[in-house]
Amino acid sequence: PRSFMRAMRFRPCIDLHNSVVKQIVGGTLEDGKEPTTNFTSSLSAKEYAEKYKKDNLPGGHVIMLGPGNDEAALSALQAYPGGMQVGGGINPSNAKKWLDGGASHVIVTSYIFEGGKLSMDKLKELFEVTGKDKLVLDLSCRKKEDGKYYVVTDRWQTFTDLEVNKETIDMLSAYCAEFLVHGVEVEGKRMGIEEDLVRLLGEHCNIPCTYAGGADLLSDLDRVKAMGKGKVDLTIGSALDIFGGPISYDAVVNWQRQQEARAAGGGEGGAVRGG
Repeated sequence: PRSFMRAMRFRPCIDLHNSVVKQIVGGTLEDGKEPTTNFTSSLSAKEYAEKYKKDNLPGGHVIMLGPGNDEAALSALQAYPGGMQVGGGINPSNAKKWLDGGASHVIVTSYIFEGGKLSMDKLKELFEVTGKDKLVLDLSCRKKEDGKYYVVTDRWQTFTDLEVNKETIDMLSAYCAEFLVHGVEVEGKRMGIEEDLVRLLGEHCNIPCTYAGGADLLSDLDRVKAMGKGKVDLTIGSALDIFGGPISYDAVVNWQRQQEARAAGGGEGGAVRGG
């Protein structure tokens, strides 16, 4: 059934570490150690959010990597009210604070897992606070030796026993508005996207889904669009020039405008108006 038709989008991001906008290698975040950093910005979180608002790029995410980021995150959310999601340390007791502070959604992973297993009780407890429409579940995952993808928690250090597959996606879709999925093996490494994972998400997701990790070419937008059947949005982080990488942010914005023009023109065959 064509239950879910929408145009693929580029989704921006702001990653905060010690209240500074950074791009770090995802799997290297451990307490008490400095993570491997690709880029540290001189611009504030608020300035990035203002840029995304000006360029009409809603649905991006602000991720707080560890403590000490609340103020910077709130400043970004207030600069683009309802335009960005927030994640990192979200639980039922603070979710409302972030939604009231301007987040469109809260993003949650670690809270709903206990001892490497999904806790339905914790998921329902969170759901009671946020409702389906304001909750994004982060299914960031790594491939095990069996070739299957399993969700990882605690800053991507801990494997859970939850496989990312049709059953998991169907079951969790009842509780959340969207999924955010980092391909952790390639996150921050600019070594290309996890194609198998994007295909899996395109096959099974019936709610909006954003893939992040490894994008290193402007053409990855079109590749994800094809592999994800148009259902999987793409976040490009450390490869963007605004984060010290080679891909032109302006070219990505331009790509996004072309997608919108096509959608407005009646599908893929529609004329691109404007330009």
